[in-house]
Formats: sequence, structure tokens, C-alpha cells
Amino acid sequence: MAVSMRAAQTAKVSRASRAARPVRANVVCKAQKVELGQAAAAVVAASALVAGSANALTFDELQGLTYLQVKGTGIANTCPVLETGTTDVSALKAGTYKLQNFCIEPTSFTVKEESQFKGGESEFVKTKLMTRLTYTLDAMSGTLKVGSDGSASLVEEDGIDYAATTVQLPGGERVAFLFTIKQFDGKGTLDSIKGDFLVPSYRGSSFLDPKGRGGSTGYDNAVALPARADAEELLKENVKSTKALKGSAVFSVAKVDTATGEIAGVFESIQPSDTDLGAKAPKDIKVTGLWYAQLGQ
Repeated sequence: MAVSMRAAQTAKVSRASRAARPVRANVVCKAQKVELGQAAAAVVAASALVAGSANALTFDELQGLTYLQVKGTGIANTCPVLETGTTDVSALKAGTYKLQNFCIEPTSFTVKEESQFKGGESEFVKTKLMTRLTYTLDAMSGTLKVGSDGSASLVEEDGIDYAATTVQLPGGERVAFLFTIKQFDGKGTLDSIKGDFLVPSYRGSSFLDPKGRGGSTGYDNAVALPARADAEELLKENVKSTKALKGSAVFSVAKVDTATGEIAGVFESIQPSDTDLGAKAPKDIKVTGLWYAQLGQ
């Protein structure tokens, strides 16, 4: 299959230019600005790149690339975009659709930090991405239901729905978290589908800390301090917890192509960071970005 002209041009993209793609904080929307609605406690007005970027590729263009054209470019960490279709989401008829090739591509990671000023409110601060280009969620499946009254519901069911990610705060502190939308179940309208999802533990129960303590294996306490094993200040370090936490997200449909059965939009999620198996309090992570899926009956 011949590679399209656009795909051939993309093959020439340098590693540096592709690496810069995931860090774009201000995303430009060629079609229109889409209001995400309220996510957590704030009203989020976001715009997203749903088509037209020099580095963005459609699903067919991505499928037409060879391994060598993708290798080392970061293209594998991106979601397809829609160049055709309409921004009038009412064109999507009422019914139940199976989501295939459901893909979520983050474009911004921020962490909630306490204010440096006395009495100031906590706010989300920008971070530096420390993870390689392996954090996009892809090959997911789910169900999208659209009602005749304009209501909509979205459920994520399976696929590559989590990715270990690390970001660095301006002061140098690194925050690890498991980026995910596992078992997302949201309701609302196509402009704002809100719901909660499961955030699994960043580490498993068999992970051993530097002192050999683990959840299902290893020592029960620090070997050097057996007499203080039940001390309150050491209890949270000795008793490991792999309890899953909860996050929230809002998805907005920005563009629909009923001819090809493709849909794309923007999202924002807020989830907890790693707790070091229950030893420390999690931080709130806000993730914004793009999503894409194919609709089936």
C-alpha cells in the first residue's frame, strides 16, 4: 500500500520535533473551541487539536507507515486525528455504539501543590515530563450510548488502559503516578460526559521496598527495628496497601465523521498519584489531552 504524501512527509520529522509534541500545553483547535464543562470543582474551557496539525496523522495514514518510518519519531505515542467530518455533534444519531481503537493522548500534566504564600489556595502547577514517549493509552474498547434527548454515556471496558508516568515539579520533586481511565463510567451530554474511574496501585503487592518489606511477601517490619514494629510512626511503612483509588474525568466530543464512523474530542481527568504502597498521601494529578475512537454497532 502506497504511503500518502502526508505520511511520507511525517517520516522525515526529526526526533526532536516529535518529542516536543506531547508537551504542548496550549493546544490549538482548528475547528472550534469545545467547552469541557465542570471537571472536579472548576469549569474548564479547553480547546484541542482535532485536526490540521503538521505532525498529526489520520488512522489510515498511521496504518500506512512502516516500522522504520515510525521508529524513533514518537508517532507511536500519538492518537489519530479527524480531518473530515463535522463539529456538529448532533449529527451522531441516537443509539448504542461499540468503541474500537479507543485512544487517549495526554498533552499536559499538572500537579496540585500548596501555595507558597500563607493562606493561599492550592493550585495546579506545570511539570516537566520525565517518562519516555510511552504514556498514551491505546487499543481500548468501550460502549458509547447516545439518547434521543441529547444524553450520552461512555464506559471503558478493556485495552491498554494504564501507563506508568513520572513528572517533575519546578522544585525538583518527582511525582510518579499510574495514568489511567480504567473502568471509566460517565454520563452527561456529548459536550460533557463526566464520571469516575479506577486508579490501581502504582506498585503490586509483591514489590519489596529497600528494607525488604512487601504486601504479600518479604519482611513484616524493618529488620533492624523489631521491637518498634508496631510503633505508630512506622506502621504505615510496615503495612503495605495496594488499595485502588478513584479518579474523575470529563470527555467532550469535538468532531464526528458519520461516513467513516470516527469520533474525536478532548478530555480532562484528575487522579491521585502514587502512595508508595500507602506510606504517603497522594497528590492530585490533572491530565488534559485528546481522544479518538471508531464507532461500531
